[in-house]
Amino acid sequence: MANNIRPASMERITTPALAQAFIDEQVAEIRAQVGDKKVLLALSGGVDSSVVAALLIKAIGRQLVCVHVNHGLMRKGESEQVIEVFGKELDANLIYIDATDRFLDLLAGVADPEKKRKIIGNEFIKVFDEESAKLEGISFLAQGTIYPDILESDGVKAHHNVGGLPEDMQMELVEPVRLLYKDEVRVVGEALGLPHAMVYRQPFPGPGLGVRCLGAITRDRLHALREADAILREEFDNCGLAEKVWQYFIAVPDFKSVGVRDGKRYEGWPAIIRAVNTTDAMTATIEEIPYEVLHKITSRITAEVEGINRVLYDLTFKPVGTIEWE
Repeated sequence: MANNIRPASMERITTPALAQAFIDEQVAEIRAQVGDKKVLLALSGGVDSSVVAALLIKAIGRQLVCVHVNHGLMRKGESEQVIEVFGKELDANLIYIDATDRFLDLLAGVADPEKKRKIIGNEFIKVFDEESAKLEGISFLAQGTIYPDILESDGVKAHHNVGGLPEDMQMELVEPVRLLYKDEVRVVGEALGLPHAMVYRQPFPGPGLGVRCLGAITRDRLHALREADAILREEFDNCGLAEKVWQYFIAVPDFKSVGVRDGKRYEGWPAIIRAVNTTDAMTATIEEIPYEVLHKITSRITAEVEGINRVLYDLTFKPVGTIEWE
């Protein structure tokens, strides 16, 4: 395994030509490291794991085994995109696990954010562990470790960002983008032919919508959150804000207010818009969304999403407020 220190002479990957040179180099390195053995990858659909998957498929094809676990807390269309891009277009050796009921049953009635995070994280490891234990002849574990992970963790996270694997699975790590920054990973992803929307996917927490469906998660409120969030993303795409804003999403709290629909009293949840810009995630500023865009988003969500009757805009900087609500 190569060392995890980026050489001072390493040129930043900013163009398709530089990305292609990196891809060619990594394909050769992966083939030399892996040979005819199999590689396992937890494919979340995020930028880093998707680029690693595409790179490995180019290098070793179906020797790569991708496992995508749908915990039921993905954004609208994300698991479907993983299946379409990797299972169909790239002909990946893809194992898809729909564990929605398993996760949501465990989360029923759990309101504490930290307990929710632990349940989701622990159960994800269990599901991945169970699936990997069914496989035979896996010699390598691929991970989407990138250079900031190594810098932030002093080299530890690179070796521990997938846990819970059986001790008898003596797997060597394959981390082809470990010396790249996030912007470079995106350039490489586009050069590999991945969809633009996947390559420029915004940061998404590991517990997914589980920490945006505030308090105890219910299926009806989770569904309303997913639909409202999809509308927000679509309207940001339409008005050109999608790549201008670092992170934007909807949170739905566990309380209702009175409203009116079709001339009758109607109780519904509020949808809270959060849209922030940051360079380091330690501080964050608020994006000024034009009022006409806010009006359109509000009109669509309240008209199209069952259960939501108000739309609010969170104007809180970080600090004081964190980026996520939970």
